[in-house]
Amino acid sequence: MKARVLSGVAAAALALLAGAAQAATVQITLLARDGQPLADAVVLVEPVNGTKPPAPAPVQATITQQKMRFDPALTLVPVGSRVRFTNLDDWEHHVRGLPAGLAGLSAGPGAGFELRLGGKADGQPPESAEVTLGQAGPLQLGCHIHGSMRGFLFVTDSPWAVRTDAAGVATLQGVPEGAARLRVWHTDQLVEAAPTALNVTPLTALSVPTQVQPRRRRP
Repeated sequence: MKARVLSGVAAAALALLAGAAQAATVQITLLARDGQPLADAVVLVEPVNGTKPPAPAPVQATITQQKMRFDPALTLVPVGSRVRFTNLDDWEHHVRGLPAGLAGLSAGPGAGFELRLGGKADGQPPESAEVTLGQAGPLQLGCHIHGSMRGFLFVTDSPWAVRTDAAGVATLQGVPEGAARLRVWHTDQLVEAAPTALNVTPLTALSVPTQVQPRRRRP
């Protein structure tokens, strides 16, 4: 009986090790067209084989409007997340969310969302409004009153979607080994580039050049 128990424990341990071996770490370094690190891009790794994994759990996020800016300028959230917009300026703002890129040009009247937020009054809490994002894809944020205001939301149904840091690096954990597609999205591209074929190994690290050249942001 004791030997049987030990062999069962060993089998379970082997199964755990086998499962761990299938979960890889992928590190992608993105480069802009000029060869510099491409920060604030969304990197997605999509396994080619196997069933689609469940979407990550929704979160609560906050985007503020302050000094004529959306802060943060790019927010990455799972499908079903709630996003609260808060106006910290003393004047009125709108929030308009439409599909980003060329998709926004053909969006119907019911696409996206629109909010109106009054300016902050002395002694009063700032005005806020919340939306729930039920569809995956990038959204561009704007304000009807102040055309220079620009922000973005990227809504994902994938557990393997990460934003690159200031060094252009995105690290994704728990990616299944094997054939996969690498997708890159950036706020300064109108059309998403074709995905890149990727072979995920236990530790995958590669540098990926892009044709994206970020625009200079106003100070």
